[in-house]
Amino acid sequence: MTLSELTPPAGEPLTLAEAKAHLRLDTNDEDQLIAALILTVRQHLERQTGLALITRTARLYLDDWPDNRIISLPIGPVTAIQTVTVYDSAGLPRDIGAQGFVLDGRARPARLLVPVLAPPEQAINGIEIDMIAGFGATGAEVHDALKRAMLLHLALLFAFRGVVAPDDQPAGIPLGYDRLIAPYLIRRL
Repeated sequence: MTLSELTPPAGEPLTLAEAKAHLRLDTNDEDQLIAALILTVRQHLERQTGLALITRTARLYLDDWPDNRIISLPIGPVTAIQTVTVYDSAGLPRDIGAQGFVLDGRARPARLLVPVLAPPEQAINGIEIDMIAGFGATGAEVHDALKRAMLLHLALLFAFRGVVAPDDQPAGIPLGYDRLIAPYLIRRL
């Protein structure tokens, strides 16, 4: 199971103004750095939680249909399944549509019930499922606890700005961050 992002989010859950207000900055001298740090803290939070904070299109690659017909989607929330493509032995795609698929996109993890279908003929990545995932198009739809965690993380990274290069971020995790994101983590045994 492999997931790739087809269309990146159109924006960030935190605005530059929100970040600067949290950092108590009045000048524009560090705007480029703050914008880069907003991207870093969003990506870090999304990796930890499996959430898509801002709407984007993603593609899931599978080798075969699961025996129990339920696919646990590695990203959420999922608002729609766009297309399902199955490849034949020659590597030619066949769009089978999304009819018969049942999406539980708000579950954690999001789940997709697959109708009874023939297996793909291509041995590896023979199935592609394109989906739309995310809370919404702007940061207004993102839960406040997640935004608060991002602001705490941003402040810590901003404090390390002269010590750790932007490409080497995140430099650390602030106190309280783990408690803010804990309800959004998927625990596995």
